[in-house]
Amino acid sequence: MKIANLFITALATLGITNAASAGALDDIVKRGELRVAVQTQGPPFSLVDSKGERSGSSVELAELMATEMGVKITFLDFDWDGLIPALLSGKADLLVADMTPTLARAMKVAFTNPYMYTGSTVFMKGESKFKTAEDCKAPGTKIAVLLGATGEKEAKKAFPEADIKSYKGGGPLLLDAVNNGQADCGVNDVSAVKGQSTAYPAGTFNIMPDLLSKEPLAFATRYDEPDLLVWMNLFLNQVTIDGRLEQNLNYWVNSEDWKKDH
Repeated sequence: MKIANLFITALATLGITNAASAGALDDIVKRGELRVAVQTQGPPFSLVDSKGERSGSSVELAELMATEMGVKITFLDFDWDGLIPALLSGKADLLVADMTPTLARAMKVAFTNPYMYTGSTVFMKGESKFKTAEDCKAPGTKIAVLLGATGEKEAKKAFPEADIKSYKGGGPLLLDAVNNGQADCGVNDVSAVKGQSTAYPAGTFNIMPDLLSKEPLAFATRYDEPDLLVWMNLFLNQVTIDGRLEQNLNYWVNSEDWKKDH
């Protein structure tokens, strides 16, 4: 009996008795709504398609989460650097994007287990004098990166003598900057670059085959929502086992099939 009482006391101290079980999941179910922060425009992970509907790889996974929870879903659009602040402020329950769980970011938000791996790549205009990533190392080369993204850090490390130009917003801004001559080269997540470049005529950009880094991608919630984090990890595990994650990534990330439908 003494051991049992000590065990119960320990559980109560950790806040995991039935009386203290209310948490983020309960709030979401009672509200009947899952609030998800997404990029304003970041295909193939998040985009508004030709029908005016929110879609993309991360968006569809979030919709699956809401279905499994039995609640409706509301997407909240933010520029890249606004995703984490939106989560921390309580505007969103979780964020889904092509975000790398860096140690610095993990000081602020709680990341799920990785659901895929990617990396930063270099790209330039098809007819540019810059033909390789090595060419972009020339002093004064203007390199477009996304403010707060992993590519910003990778570009500064790989091209120390370049002029790094950080853009606030989404990945398409980098493609526009390179296409318009505001930047000589761009650095961003390879999946994003390949997906977003399909909006331009074939041959507009030359995307380098080698990556500057290999990085995991993960979703995130707040540290004060441990029950939601556990559930999200179980969700990712389940869709990996039943093949829904592979189906999603093969459609959105590993091919351009989605372009025909959206």
